[in-house]
Amino acid sequence: MGTHAAAVALTPNLAYNPETDFAPISLTSTQPVLLVTRKGFPANNLKEFVAYSKANASKLNMAHAGVGSVSYTSCLLLNHEMGIKTTMVPFTGTAPVLNAMLGEQVDYVCDPILGPLPHVRAGTLKAMAVATGKRHPLLPDVPTSAEGGLPGFQADPFYAVFAPKGTPQPIVDRLADAIDKGLDDETVRKRLADLGAVITEKKDRGPKALAALVKSEIARLTPILKAASGN
Repeated sequence: MGTHAAAVALTPNLAYNPETDFAPISLTSTQPVLLVTRKGFPANNLKEFVAYSKANASKLNMAHAGVGSVSYTSCLLLNHEMGIKTTMVPFTGTAPVLNAMLGEQVDYVCDPILGPLPHVRAGTLKAMAVATGKRHPLLPDVPTSAEGGLPGFQADPFYAVFAPKGTPQPIVDRLADAIDKGLDDETVRKRLADLGAVITEKKDRGPKALAALVKSEIARLTPILKAASGN
């Protein structure tokens, strides 16, 4: 999502073209984004979060792990859907973001589910919504963004395998076949599920499906991120 979709809008004079400078092999999985707030944040669900944020946008601090990171991109999408701009506080990674959240120093972050998961389970952070169309099995009680009244907030970072441009087709096909078999292996599936990943369905695997996904995500994210970031 970062290198092959969001970077087009967020990086001026990007030194590569995600659509043409790589040989797509296969999508492997996604890891849905979770919107979480500090424990003392006044809202307790997404509808309350949206209402409070619209009324207090100038006072809010949005944490992120750097320009172009999943947390940055996802929360820009969130802010765009709410029609607000908040103070954006950069950190050097997700770990310091979560430390600041636990210390009540920043208000909210959008991050792949695995990072905030233990803190949400412990009750030290509050989960507002998972930004996909389906609830996540690791947090089945957390509603989706659509259930919370913000269906346009869809952030489902994808993980995929690419090879260098010009890789011979037989090699591309062999790698794609190996990934397909690997994703059907129960040990691999369990490991990915434990990491919060949603394993790619068979119909969405392979070079053609991945190339189509990159193209569609660039088209979806570019106008939103350019408007939200001012690029």
